[in-house]
Amino acid sequence: MAVTEHNAQIIAGGLKLGIVASRFNELITKELLAGALDKLKRLSVEECEVDVFWVPGSFEIPGTIARLLKKGGYDGVLALGCLIEGHTDHYKLLASEVTKGCARLATDYGTAVGFGVLTTPTLETALERAGTKAGNKGAQAMEALLETIAVYKGIEEQAEN
Repeated sequence: MAVTEHNAQIIAGGLKLGIVASRFNELITKELLAGALDKLKRLSVEECEVDVFWVPGSFEIPGTIARLLKKGGYDGVLALGCLIEGHTDHYKLLASEVTKGCARLATDYGTAVGFGVLTTPTLETALERAGTKAGNKGAQAMEALLETIAVYKGIEEQAEN
């Protein structure tokens, strides 16, 4: 049996990234965005171009990402938002559709799409996941996006050889 493992190293520069962030629950998404941008600095991702697009809510994230991917030119796009469970089914419907929409875009366009949309039962849990007790999930989503970009580029290079 022949097994070949492919572990990509995060690319340290020359990337163009898009971030689509929801203004709804902006207290949380601003922290997620700060964590994502801080992660770029901490990983020494130099000479990186980042466009941040603010949208009204999480529902608008997939549609905006679709426009960016259709336009082209991005190595990856990161979705940032926060959905907090309420007393209706609205939360469940949004969480499902936003997640499916982002996943579908990644497969349809072949461009890395990172997912940093929190789905939490309470505001307190959201605050914890945006940088207090549970770390910053925006930073974690950015790191996952960068690693995925590196994996995609490795696959492209392998196909060329």
